[in-house]
Amino acid sequence: MAHSIKDIAAALGAQAFGAVDILVDGASEPGTAGCSDLALAMTPAYGDALSQGNARVAVVWPGADWKALGLEAAIYAPRARLAMAGLTQMLDKPMSGSGVSEHAVIDPSAQIGEGVVIGAFAVIGADAVIGAGTWVADHVSIGVNVVIGKDCHLHAGVRIQRNVVLGTRVILQPNVVIGADGFSFVSVEPSNVELARETLGNVPMAAPDDPTWHRIHSLGSVEIGDDVEIGAGSTVDAGTIRATHVGKGTKIDNLVQVGHNVIVGEHCLLCAQAGVAGSTVIGDRVVVGGKAGIADNVTIGADVVLGGGSVVLSNVPAGRVMMGYPATKMNTHLESYKALRRLPRLLNSLAKR
Repeated sequence: MAHSIKDIAAALGAQAFGAVDILVDGASEPGTAGCSDLALAMTPAYGDALSQGNARVAVVWPGADWKALGLEAAIYAPRARLAMAGLTQMLDKPMSGSGVSEHAVIDPSAQIGEGVVIGAFAVIGADAVIGAGTWVADHVSIGVNVVIGKDCHLHAGVRIQRNVVLGTRVILQPNVVIGADGFSFVSVEPSNVELARETLGNVPMAAPDDPTWHRIHSLGSVEIGDDVEIGAGSTVDAGTIRATHVGKGTKIDNLVQVGHNVIVGEHCLLCAQAGVAGSTVIGDRVVVGGKAGIADNVTIGADVVLGGGSVVLSNVPAGRVMMGYPATKMNTHLESYKALRRLPRLLNSLAKR
């Protein structure tokens, strides 16, 4: 579908200049833009690339001389990534499909709302409830007593286990698993892990008389709030007794693990390959960087930022920026890193005395 520059600018709350009635039907990087594309040159670093493509119109940085850039029209974007959010939503194509596939398997007791799309080889369990306008792709499985809100998007291969509750407008990317059993096992005698924690590793570890791990079953479920998005291949485990909870507006990247009994607050970001161990509480608006890890049974306060690769082993007060392993305040971590880099030079100096 084509959109005019005038309409795009209005949707973005931005200013448009020039021939604002020009129509575009897609977005492109400046160097590869065609005549019907809207080129994205949102910072001066992309300005020179406009001459390599055939764009007539572009989204440019505030104050850019769009005429000198060879454009017929332009949209000013004071905050580039925010403009990208609105623009990509506007230009994205709707999900394909309609109705319920004849190859889907739906339990007679399931309640399917108005306008729900269910793809081929999807399986809907007993007493499941799917809200109006929800899109269920091919090969999705939805367990017994699952409740899914309105206007959700469940992509191919999603697995939702029993008793899980999803809010409205939840997006689950391919192969997300919600509600699998948590990783929870116990031995008859204290295990080496328990002894290591208790003794801080000062006692040699030895083979136990009975090494059997006894499984603790997950009787709880998972509750996902409104407007949550979870990336491909990520997992949120069921709680042991109470539900694991992910607050509204939270966005979870690909390959993220959220353990059993975890509570994630509202409007958080959990980036790729992050791991949150069981029974941890994460406050609102927390950002967890890629490959960061959070130990079990700790509390992360609201508005904390954890740098990529950080490992949190103890509670973090609200508002802190943390880095490193173990995670410390960012300024402390940077000073420690600087000191570590100076160490070889200091040792050489001492050796020469």
